Amino acid sequence: MPELPEVETVRRSLEEKLKGKTFIDVEVFLEKMFKGAAPEQAAEHLKGKKINGIDRRGKYLIINLTGGAALVVHLRMTGQLLYCPPEQERAKHTHIIFYLNNNCQLRFCDQRQFGKIHLVSARELENLSGLKDLGVEPLSDAFTRELFKKELKKRRTRIKPLLLDQTFVAGIGNIYADEALFRAKLNPERVAASLNQREASRLYLAIKEVLVEGIQNKGTSIKDYVDGNGNQGGNQDNLRVYGREGELCVKCGRNIERKVIGGRSSHFCPKCQKL
Repeated sequence: MPELPEVETVRRSLEEKLKGKTFIDVEVFLEKMFKGAAPEQAAEHLKGKKINGIDRRGKYLIINLTGGAALVVHLRMTGQLLYCPPEQERAKHTHIIFYLNNNCQLRFCDQRQFGKIHLVSARELENLSGLKDLGVEPLSDAFTRELFKKELKKRRTRIKPLLLDQTFVAGIGNIYADEALFRAKLNPERVAASLNQREASRLYLAIKEVLVEGIQNKGTSIKDYVDGNGNQGGNQDNLRVYGREGELCVKCGRNIERKVIGGRSSHFCPKCQKL
């Protein structure tokens, strides 16, 4: 699933192309992918709406439109939001096409069909399920070291599942949680409240570092992720533990291990990240 760096990369790649453009039509080929209006009504709702800009909240993209409306996009596992010239061949799993006033198109493709696009008003945006309960943005000024340490002390859960909890910190998924824990030298099964001040500080800095690097490298492309122009990212070459089960640790030479924790796979070095 695209995480914060991937979604932010998509946002940046699309905003420069879409800002100021106007929707002139929309085609919905798979109704369950589009929420907030029936397919036959969607064109009427969107026709003439100009794109004011694109925001990101956690793993959500928010395309802000004139008139107080917004398109909220969650890519889920295999979703792609692509800016395309009209002559570009349509991908097999293209489910929605937005037509723009410059003759280009914004296409939503999703092989697994778990992604969603919601058309909402400003009032509905504030109460949209999933979006309204998100935790602090880890690259915002609100995410302070003091806040992080305070919140960790309240949690008796293991640290890896906690980092994946979007109501705790927004945007972190399996890839960047594993990478941050490795850099902080913390075992993913450690109880969050057991971290001392130094360990909590290491994790706080590691979270920021791996997310910033992920954005700088334009995201991690392992399977389906591409940016808004259809280009893969390069951060997969920067991973130290995620997806490297059985390979040698870059620090100590021990084999990287994988373990299911809280229902999700976790990759770690048993020597560098002792429990």
